[in-house]
Amino acid sequence: MSAQPHLHVALDGFNLALPRGTGVATYARTLSHALREMSCEVDVLYGLNIPSNARSLLREILFFDQLCAEEKSRRARFLTARWKERLRAHLLGHRAVEIPVDRHVDSRSFSDRLPAFNTLLNARDLFIIAWNHYRHTRRFLEVALPRSPDIMHWTYPLPIRARNTKNIYTIHDLVPLRLPHTTLDNKTNHFRLITDIIHKADAICTVSEASRQDIIAFNPAAEPITFNTYQSVRKQTSVQQLPDEIVAQNLSHLYDLQPNGYFLYYGSIEPKKNIGRLVEGFLASQSSRPLVIVGAMAWKADAELRLLEHGKKRGRIIQMEYLPEYDLMVLIRGARAVLFPSLSEGFGLPAVEAMMMGTPVLTSSEASLPEVTGQAGLMVEAYDTNSIMEGIQELDCNDALCARLQKEGPQQASNFDMEHYRVTLKKFYDNVLRNR
Repeated sequence: MSAQPHLHVALDGFNLALPRGTGVATYARTLSHALREMSCEVDVLYGLNIPSNARSLLREILFFDQLCAEEKSRRARFLTARWKERLRAHLLGHRAVEIPVDRHVDSRSFSDRLPAFNTLLNARDLFIIAWNHYRHTRRFLEVALPRSPDIMHWTYPLPIRARNTKNIYTIHDLVPLRLPHTTLDNKTNHFRLITDIIHKADAICTVSEASRQDIIAFNPAAEPITFNTYQSVRKQTSVQQLPDEIVAQNLSHLYDLQPNGYFLYYGSIEPKKNIGRLVEGFLASQSSRPLVIVGAMAWKADAELRLLEHGKKRGRIIQMEYLPEYDLMVLIRGARAVLFPSLSEGFGLPAVEAMMMGTPVLTSSEASLPEVTGQAGLMVEAYDTNSIMEGIQELDCNDALCARLQKEGPQQASNFDMEHYRVTLKKFYDNVLRNR
């Protein structure tokens, strides 16, 4: 009896190529590892500025030169090769070429940023061209891959279709449409794109029941093709197994912090994350523990910035823009609690990561967060600053509560481990492929 061929799945590298990690980049990277653990063949498609006709070695060099770097210019000068390639893609569709990884380039510096893969692909300026094409025509850009996969899994809503395969799209949430004042997305374009994905996709993947119900409420036609796979959190074994004294040394030497001696928020600083009320509630709590904020400014809200700067000047808030994953996990492990009273989340990765590390988490009763944290988190009302303040005070003073959450958190987080995720993904892909 012949062996069943391995499933061949392609993913996009849209968020994976960004200079700083995002929640969607973490999702895509984790998905790639889950697929490789399922013995799938995995291609990852990027859209970097690499000429398709460049020599093999040069493509490899340019890939690692541009990966996770800010591009100096996204424009293509008139009648240059780049301009002609964009025009050709706009008129006829795009095509991807392979990026060989032959170890000519020392890529060890990218080990934490690269997904798991068999083959890396690139279609020059793919995502720039696709957005421009969609804005002018309201049509999805078609892209041809060197070998057609069984499934093309777009990890973000993108106006692109791969030829000769099943195209599925992950819609993490509908925050730009449900809370339009909290994002900078062009709401008309986003409304049209989600509508068109629902009509064109072979299937839609989402990451919580709350998000699935939002998508169906937005357009009931999405119900038969929308599946909740949740998402997974990869174990941080190296940090979880660190001796307590090493954690204490790292915190002290690197950040002048003590284990159990600070609260932590991490993520982008933007209205959706409820930073203004979090900072206000924290300052009102009068906790002697500082609040450490790890996150870059996504877009500015004056009231939130005013309070944040006030807290920093008083020495009660410490802000860092970005940390590598390992360092961030050490901070999570050492925190008294992670504070995450978000206004809305598709999944709520920081809450699950905190629970996995055995760190108490304060979160809100909005969207997916009750579903994901269960009884293993302290719930507060996202729109009530007093509720947030009281929750922080409770975690600050109640050792018994913190001990319970430390015990229950890892048990709840285990519902989203890689084993569960692989089973759910297989069911999802099998369902998609049955409907050929």
